[in-house]
Amino acid sequence: MAPQSKPPADAFALARRRMVQEQLHRRGVRHPEVLESMGTVPREHFLTGSRSKDPIRAYADTAIPVARGQTLSQPYMVARMTEALDPKPQHRVLEIGTGTGYQTAVLARLVAEVWSVERDHYLADRARDRLKALGLENIHFQVGDGSLGWPDGAPYDGILVTAAAPSIPRALVGQLAPGGRLIIPVGPRELQELLLIQEEDGELRTQVLMECRFVPLVGQEGWGGPTA
Repeated sequence: MAPQSKPPADAFALARRRMVQEQLHRRGVRHPEVLESMGTVPREHFLTGSRSKDPIRAYADTAIPVARGQTLSQPYMVARMTEALDPKPQHRVLEIGTGTGYQTAVLARLVAEVWSVERDHYLADRARDRLKALGLENIHFQVGDGSLGWPDGAPYDGILVTAAAPSIPRALVGQLAPGGRLIIPVGPRELQELLLIQEEDGELRTQVLMECRFVPLVGQEGWGGPTA
């Protein structure tokens, strides 16, 4: 039997449009630029194996396991977290957990600069290659402990964390610009709350957005550190 050929590009484009309409807009995501970015970034580009060749599986309404025990987050979760960040074209955003680079790509189309930290060299190298292939040049990469952020680039208008911490990392809060927003899953390993933490007039305000389940944030101020 001959190997199955890859579907035409318009099949992926159709799947992408359906994702935006059925998984995002119908479920309350309204930020027009976030919807446009999600409708532009090719999710299949960040997958391997059969999922990268199947539009239905690539754009399924679910998280997808990827290399090194990590996951590519559900499209709805990516959109909700990005919308909660309230990205602006002039913003500088810190992303903790580059992973496959999909969330990084969504952010890079929305803000001036993305600073992305990944603790795993293997994931970081492959994400960098994928993002370069898409022509995204406003991204800075670092391999290190994401729970400590990236002080050299601070302060940031937004910080988005794609792994769950046992408590709010003080290092990340300290790297927020005045009025900045931190989006982070916090709680036990089994189930967390997605938090929006915003600095306003020198005070921190915390809002619970939804329940969620993420892989653990490993590091000095994450799992394995003194607060874990």
